[in-house]
Parts: sequence; C-alpha cells; structure tokens
Amino acid sequence: MQMRSDSFRNNAPIPAEFAFGKPGDHGEACVLSANRNPHLAWSEAPAGTRSFALVCIDGDVPSRGDDVNQQGRTVPADLPRVDFAHWLMIDIPPTCDAIAQGACSDGVTPHGKRNPGGPAGSRQGRNDYTGWFASDPDMAGDYLGYDGPCPPWNDALLHHYSFRVYALDVARLDLPRPFGWGELQAALRGHVLGQAEITATYSLNPAVK
Repeated sequence: MQMRSDSFRNNAPIPAEFAFGKPGDHGEACVLSANRNPHLAWSEAPAGTRSFALVCIDGDVPSRGDDVNQQGRTVPADLPRVDFAHWLMIDIPPTCDAIAQGACSDGVTPHGKRNPGGPAGSRQGRNDYTGWFASDPDMAGDYLGYDGPCPPWNDALLHHYSFRVYALDVARLDLPRPFGWGELQAALRGHVLGQAEITATYSLNPAVK
C-alpha cells in the first residue's frame, strides 16, 4: 500500500494549521491553532479489503510530566517516550481512498468534538487529549476524532506524528464507543491485510529543528 498527503511531505514538518497549538505571534510559547485535519490519500489496497482504519500516533510523548511546559526547565531528549493518540478512525468503507483537508476537524472544540465528521459509516475513537485535559474544568471531556499536535513547548526532542492506514478483512471492528488506542490495537490483531504510513514532524521549541 501507498500513502500520501497534499498537506505535508513525508518526514517533514506539518504546517501549524494542522496543529492543536502553535507559537503565539507575540512571543507566547503556545496558543490554540486552526486544528484542521490534513489531507490524506492511500492506494494499492490488497484484494479482499473490506474496510480501513486510520490513526495518527505521536510516539515521542514524555513518559513523565515533571518538566512538561515548566518555565526554566527542559524535557530532556533522552527521557523514555510513550504513545499519544491524536486520531483513531475505524469502519472506513473500502471505496474510500482519501480524507479531505479540514473534513474531519476544523478548529479546537473545548470539551471535545461530540460527532466529528468522517466518511459515511465510519466511527471515531477517543484521542489522548481526553486524559491530558481531564483535570482542566475549561477543557475536560471526551475528545473524539482528530486533534492535532501540541507537544511540550520546552521539549528538547522533535516529535514525529505517524499517520497510518490499515486495510482490514472485516467490514466492522468489534469496538464500543468510545474506544481508545489500546483497544483498537487489540481489535486490529489478525485482521490487517496491509498498511501504509506517512510521518510528519512538529515542535513548539524554537531551539529544536
């Protein structure tokens, strides 16, 4: 399978319009961004494909939050990292081979999107902003669908965002709503006929290239 995007080049920075947070125009470390989903397209699905699943995972998230976004401190690059899900979509029809830019997310929705857009019949899972904002009364909620990059502004490590599409041998995955990345990984086992990936990078730290 092959995957591409008209919104960014593979292994290159993703524009800020597709991020949840961006540097402010007046020196702020981070302000809310346009949070639009990027364009994605795929081809060469294997014979027998009955649906697709689509994910965006940041595998560079700090495993501890002690230094995250703390003035005068830096998140060290050698800190162990964990996954953070930015987008989980399943039951995409086999006739679908692209997602238009801004079709599934266009702006930040406090407390999370209730019914994010997507291809007919598709379902979208809970991304990890759900846990990140859990203790913030102004933002807490179930974050469904796409919410883009917003890495710690003091992280010494460049973050990589893996957009992956999986071709599946089932029309519908046996998952409740809402579901998370761990549940989706378990549901995918034994059903993946093929997959493709494209990676974007992003940082809010001006010292990181």
